[in-house]
Amino acid sequence: MNKEQDNTHDNCVSCPLVSSRRDFLRDSAFGVAAVMATFGLARSASAMPVSMVKAVARGKTGVTYAIPATDIVQIDRDNEVILARYQNAVYAFNLSCPHQRTALRWNDQDKQFQCPKHHSKYDPKGDFISGRATRGMDRLAIARQGANVVVDVDTMYKEDEDTQQWNSALVKLA
Repeated sequence: MNKEQDNTHDNCVSCPLVSSRRDFLRDSAFGVAAVMATFGLARSASAMPVSMVKAVARGKTGVTYAIPATDIVQIDRDNEVILARYQNAVYAFNLSCPHQRTALRWNDQDKQFQCPKHHSKYDPKGDFISGRATRGMDRLAIARQGANVVVDVDTMYKEDEDTQQWNSALVKLA
């Protein structure tokens, strides 16, 4: 190597933009992963009408939520509530499967709730479809208050024990 080439190399070593091949490959891999994650998350989020929600307020009468603008499933893990707007009605369910108290999940592809443990399935109104459970999802007492619904998390209706209350535990929108 001649002296001029040696000086150029020395100048580049101190340049902050120069990195090793290993650094370049690592940084490139992280960049590609970030882009893939961003596009993957954006696609799945827009395809899933389910969201995590926090209560607007909590008081003596219950937990208050804004009425969803469209058909959607909202989950409030803090209060163990599933809020579902479906066909001009809002339902409030206990987060747990009535079979063995496992947290339920929403399957958007099939438009139904599913228990990951024993695969019980429920429609968006909480009606039992199939699986090991023997009844619909537990509904919570719910009432409309202006643009909100108030859910009484301490008053739960089981379909097989109080069918009339279970059937009326919803807020009709129309």
